[in-house]
Amino acid sequence: MSTQDHSTARGRTILVIEDEAPIADAIAARLRSEGYAVEIAVDGPGGVSRCADVHPDAVVLDLMLPGMDGLEVCEQIQAERAVPVLILTARDSEHDLLVGLGVGADDYMTKPFSSRELVARVHALLRRVDRSRAAGATDKVREIIRVAQLDIDPITRRVHQDGEPVHLTPTEFDLVLFLAETPGAVFTREDLLEEVWGYAVASGVRTVDSHIRALRRKLGNDVIRTVHGVGYAFEDAA
Repeated sequence: MSTQDHSTARGRTILVIEDEAPIADAIAARLRSEGYAVEIAVDGPGGVSRCADVHPDAVVLDLMLPGMDGLEVCEQIQAERAVPVLILTARDSEHDLLVGLGVGADDYMTKPFSSRELVARVHALLRRVDRSRAAGATDKVREIIRVAQLDIDPITRRVHQDGEPVHLTPTEFDLVLFLAETPGAVFTREDLLEEVWGYAVASGVRTVDSHIRALRRKLGNDVIRTVHGVGYAFEDAA
């Protein structure tokens, strides 16, 4: 692990909500070896309760849980306080993934998965949180971006479309802000994965596609343009 990753892990607690003990134990062991403190919950209600008790810095959440569906768990813990959530799922339907992103998940991985990749994604989630906090503390002069009927405020992290507020998850906001800062510029999925999510793992490009689809559902299909064979660009309707 790099020095930067050691710094990311120091003093951080990860909550793993997973009912399959071998998977939960393997994830916990790997995260602890990276320097994280790890708590485990084995069902949905226990995960919500444990999250309220320990205030984790990030949550690794299985979708298929006893007692309460993982999507409901995600919605409840996000209602209490914003926390980065990495979903683990054996489901691979677009509907499930879009619903997961819609209730506040930041990233997802489908089972089976590499523990090395999971750790890389947890590191990246927490580095993004750190970058957002640092920007909020030091960058007080950034102006609101007005483009394609959107007002995007980098300081308050709020978006309005035609004067109406639009609720975006933290990752959705980071993605639309990055694209809107250079309207018309085309970015590959790999570019977006590295710049917004903070990691460069080939399997992660599906995460980019799912977030783009989620944004289009909220902002309209004409805000973000697909450049076939290349990637995505933010359209300035003006």
